[in-house]
Amino acid sequence: MDTFRVRRVYDDPDPADDGTRVLVDRLWPRGVSKERADIDEWVKEVAPSEELRSWLHQDASRYEEFASRYQKELDDARHKDAVRHLVELGRKEPVTLVTSVKDVDHSHIPTLLRCLSRDGRH
Repeated sequence: MDTFRVRRVYDDPDPADDGTRVLVDRLWPRGVSKERADIDEWVKEVAPSEELRSWLHQDASRYEEFASRYQKELDDARHKDAVRHLVELGRKEPVTLVTSVKDVDHSHIPTLLRCLSRDGRH
């Protein structure tokens, strides 16, 4: 789904390509000013719960189980409005999901992208 792109907050923004830049982490990235981050919105509600995030950080081999648990979080009522909001943004223009995670492929981002793709088709 090319409506949603991913960029680390430490990478330079691309005004010509980024569209709406949305921070999708629960915590503000360390050492990054609001000006440097160039974030249009901060949608914390789509980030994994603190408990789930900490659980994964204790043992990275838990990633598959983390992804399953995070998907359940995204499907609950508390997260659903935030997911719907991102889907709606993506229908208007490209959206860049901005994160501070080091290993994007083994973070919440792939699960979030699958959820946005699934929900965007409804």
